[in-house]
Amino acid sequence: MDENSTEQYNRQTGVNDKEAEKAEVFENKLTFEDAVVEKIAAISAREVNGILAMKGGFASGLTGRFVGEDITKGVSVEVGEKQAAIDLKVILEYGQSAPDIFRKVTSVVKEHVKHMTGLQVVEVNMHVDDVMTAKEYAQSNTPSKDNSGDLK
Repeated sequence: MDENSTEQYNRQTGVNDKEAEKAEVFENKLTFEDAVVEKIAAISAREVNGILAMKGGFASGLTGRFVGEDITKGVSVEVGEKQAAIDLKVILEYGQSAPDIFRKVTSVVKEHVKHMTGLQVVEVNMHVDDVMTAKEYAQSNTPSKDNSGDLK
């Protein structure tokens, strides 16, 4: 049998189709928990100058007081197989340009998530929850000496 005859025979009998089906049965997959993408986005956003902190809801505020700081506070994500959408709640430093910080945050978060996960970030939303001076923020996060007594 010559080469053309072999190809024609394989096509007619579906030999190549069966091989293709076998190859499709075994599919490799890389997936991520939402919390992983949240953590990458949170760390990335904190790297941008002008963001003092991420702002979580009521429950994360309680958790932070009793368990320690939740690094993903203020970040929520929707993760698909190939794409992610990210929402951030932030506290900006007074005097900084919100549009400039938003552009930087969007760029940094997209770059880090893509690099570390391969996921394409299709949307980054940033909600400014508060504006504070650096001094005001530092004071609000320093435990007061008056409340250091025993809990009753």
